Amino acid sequence: MKHNLKITLLILAIFLLAQFIGILIVKNYIDTEKTTEAGKTVFKELPIGERPPLEESTSFLWIMLAIILGTGIFLLIAKFNLTIIWKIWFLLAVVIALSVAFGAFIPTLYAFILAGIVGMWKIFKPNFWVQNISELFIYGGLAAIFSPLLNLWSMSILLVLIAAYDAYAVWSSKHMIKLAESQTKAKIFAGLLIPYELPKRKNLSQKVVGKAKKVVGKVKKSVKEIKVKTAILGGGDIGFPLIFAGVVLKEWGLWQSLLMPLFAALGLGFLLWKGKKDRFYPAMPFISAGCFLGLFVVWLLSYF
Repeated sequence: MKHNLKITLLILAIFLLAQFIGILIVKNYIDTEKTTEAGKTVFKELPIGERPPLEESTSFLWIMLAIILGTGIFLLIAKFNLTIIWKIWFLLAVVIALSVAFGAFIPTLYAFILAGIVGMWKIFKPNFWVQNISELFIYGGLAAIFSPLLNLWSMSILLVLIAAYDAYAVWSSKHMIKLAESQTKAKIFAGLLIPYELPKRKNLSQKVVGKAKKVVGKVKKSVKEIKVKTAILGGGDIGFPLIFAGVVLKEWGLWQSLLMPLFAALGLGFLLWKGKKDRFYPAMPFISAGCFLGLFVVWLLSYF
């Protein structure tokens, strides 16, 4: 196993919790009255404004292009060590996603205020708790933005492309590994950080050490080095299956969408079970396979 049983189950539990919270967020953005009148799913306007006017059948091309360009820009920022630009950009992305997520439950003004507080805390005073709790909501906000822009066909193509890109970025070019290490060096990380045990001392700075994926805490008032092994799961590994579930919610219904995270978690669980310790793996090929299996099962169930 890649991690021990306790950490594996914890990763899967948090992954599923983020998926179900995200589906609830997307559901709350559905305008039930207009949906009934139109005979198809109609979404409410977002707190941040209108969604991009993209054609559902080809929107995956623009999303994929944005991912590739964004990754390239982040790599340049990391190369020239422009940490402040990285933090500002990351802060804006976090605040936007959280504003959308919180806006599904509370008034817009309060959503922006809360998102701003959590975003500032996450970027400038990071700790394990604010990192992982905020991640439970961020991807629901992103799903509420992107799920309405896709249909099942374009979302399926996007999953295939993302899975192939993830495999290439981790196993071939390895630039995704460099990006993850650079993020953690800058004390920002898009994804889950699950420590094997919480540090018991204060004033710890965190960084990922090589392929071991360990968080090393350096106590300022001591020469002693405290090592805390930490499991990580990238944000895309949470966000893309959630967007997929949001598309299923839009096109098929609630119970169908609620099955999708279970199969996505099955794919992730298979990777964590078969994976070896201290190695990087692309999770999206396994998660995407789980999503497609779930889609097939839901398709079969529709005949009964």
